[in-house]
Amino acid sequence: TSAALALLGGSVAAVVVWKWLGKKMIQKKIEEAQRSRDEGLKKMAKAVQQFRDQVPSVQRDAILSLPLLELTERLQEGSLSPKTVLYTYLEKVSALEVNQETNCLRHFIPECEEQLQKIQQQKEKGLLYGIPVSIKDHIGHKGQLSTCGLVQYLDTLMKKDSVLVRVLKRQGAIPFAMTNVPQSLFSYDCSNSIFGQTLNPFNHQKSPGGSSGGEGALIAAGGSILGIGSDIGGSIRLPSSFCGLCGLKPTAERLRWGWTIVWNILLLNVDICSCPTPVPCALGPMARDVDSLALCMRALLCEEMFRLDPTVPPIPFNGEVYCSSSSLRVGYYDTDGYFPLPPCMRRAVKETRSALQAAGHQLVPFSPPRIPYVMTELFLKTLFADGGRAWLDVFTGDVIDSSVKPQVNFCKIPRLVKKMLALLFKPLQFLLLLKLKDVTIISSCRSVKEMWNHHHQIQAYRSEFITRWKELHLDVVLCPVLGPAFTTGYPGKLLTAISSTMLYNVLNFPAGVVPVSTVTEADEEELKLYQGCCDDPWDRTLKQAVSGAVGMPVAVQCVALPWQEELCLRFMKEVETLSREK
Repeated sequence: TSAALALLGGSVAAVVVWKWLGKKMIQKKIEEAQRSRDEGLKKMAKAVQQFRDQVPSVQRDAILSLPLLELTERLQEGSLSPKTVLYTYLEKVSALEVNQETNCLRHFIPECEEQLQKIQQQKEKGLLYGIPVSIKDHIGHKGQLSTCGLVQYLDTLMKKDSVLVRVLKRQGAIPFAMTNVPQSLFSYDCSNSIFGQTLNPFNHQKSPGGSSGGEGALIAAGGSILGIGSDIGGSIRLPSSFCGLCGLKPTAERLRWGWTIVWNILLLNVDICSCPTPVPCALGPMARDVDSLALCMRALLCEEMFRLDPTVPPIPFNGEVYCSSSSLRVGYYDTDGYFPLPPCMRRAVKETRSALQAAGHQLVPFSPPRIPYVMTELFLKTLFADGGRAWLDVFTGDVIDSSVKPQVNFCKIPRLVKKMLALLFKPLQFLLLLKLKDVTIISSCRSVKEMWNHHHQIQAYRSEFITRWKELHLDVVLCPVLGPAFTTGYPGKLLTAISSTMLYNVLNFPAGVVPVSTVTEADEEELKLYQGCCDDPWDRTLKQAVSGAVGMPVAVQCVALPWQEELCLRFMKEVETLSREK
C-alpha cells in the first residue's frame, strides 16, 4: 500500500512538474514574440528618425490627410515620392498616439524597404504605386508569422507571399504592417494571449471589433490608409462599424489569398466532406471612404490575380457599374427579427432610407426569411460541425484568452451533457428558436450524409432568399449592422448578436458597411428603454455592451447579389454621399 501511495504521489508530482514546465515554455514563447515585436517597432522608429534627419521639411499632416485617390494621383505624377509617403505613415504608426494607445500592430514588416526599392525601379507604375498597405495577421507574407493569436504558430514563418500579397506588390503597394487579431480569429473582439487587447482609437474602453480589429483600429487612428481584412461572420464589417470605416466583404471566390496552415486547421470542421466550404471566408478591403475600396478592388481584380490563381473567375472590375448614376430599387429592413439592435443602429437605417427616397431611389420593404433557422441550423452548425473539436485542437498548449473562453468552455461540454441540456431546455424551445444564446444546444453533423444534407439546406436557403429578392425586383438591400462599438470583453458574451452580418456569409453575397452618423445623447436616453426581444439577460447584456457610446460611429450595411461587388460599392458610395451632405 505504501509503495502504491508513493508511486501515485510520484506520478501526481511528475504531472504537476510537467504542466509547470509547459506553462513556463509557453510564457517564454510569448515573451520572445513580444520582444521581437518591440524590437521591430524600435527598428521602424529608428528608420523613421533617419529619414526625418535627411528630409526634415516633410509636411506630415498634409500627407496623412490626403484621401487615397488623391494620394495615388500625387504619387503617379511624381509630386510625392513613395519613400516620403511610406515613412510618413511609419512615423504615424510608431508614434505614441497610434500603436501604444491602441495596441493594433502585431508586427512591422521590415521587407517594406525592399519593396520600396523594387517599385522605384519598375518601368510601369501599378494602380497602388507607392501606397502603404496594412494586412491582417493571418494573410501570408514571406518571412513573417501567421499566428492567428495562437502560441503554437509562433515558430512558423511563411515561406512565400500569399497570392493577394503578390498582387498588391505587383500593383506597386507596399505592405508595411501586420495587425492584431483575436485568438483563433473566432471572435468579434480583438484580444489574444500573446499580443494582448486592441482598443478602439475613439474610446479606449471600447473594442475595435473583430476579427480584423487591428486593421480597424490602425486605419481609424490614421496609421494606415488601406488595409486588407477577412470575413467569415462579419470580421470586416464589424470592425468597420465599430471604428467608423468603410469595409467590403466581397463574394468569397472573387478574391483569393492562398491558404495558411492555420486556416486549414480552423476550417476542418466546415470542410470535412472535401467539398466547397458551405460558409466561405472572404478577403476584402477596409479604408476611410468607398472610393478607396473601389480602387483596391480594381487593382486586385487584374490579370496577375487570375494568372496566379486560375480558380478565381477572370472578371475584371466593372467601372461603368460603379460610376453609374441611375436610380436604384432598394429593399430595406431595420431589424432581422432575431437579435434586435440598439436604437441608434435602427435610426441610421431609417434616416438613410429617407435620404435615398428623397434622392429619387425607390425603397421597398424587405424581410429576410427565417433568421433564427439560419443562425442556428446553417451558420453555427457549419462552424461547429464536429462539435468544435477541430477548433479546440488549436488551443492545445496555449493560454486561452478571456475573449474566447465562453465559447471554448461550451465546446468542451461532453455530448451527453449537451443532450441532457437540450432536453432540459425543451419547454423553452420557442424562446431558444427566437434567440439561441450559446452553442451548447447546437447539434453537430454526425456523418458525411448529414453533412451533405447540411450543404443542401444552405443551397436551398440561398435559392429561397434570391427568389424573394427577385420577386421584388430589387437591385440592392439596405439593412442594419451590429454597433455601436461594444465595451471590451462583451463580444465573447454575445456570440449570436452578429446575425445582421453572418446572414450574408451564409448567402455569400457581397456586403459592405458605411458610417452615416454618430451616437447622440438622445440615442443614449432611448437605449435606457431598450428591451430587445424578451428583456432577458442577453438583451440586458447587449444594453450594457453598447452604453456610454456618445460620439461613436453609427453605420449601415449595403448588400448586392453574388458577383455584383461593383453595384454594392456604387450603392455604398450613394449612401456615403447622402450622409455627408446631411
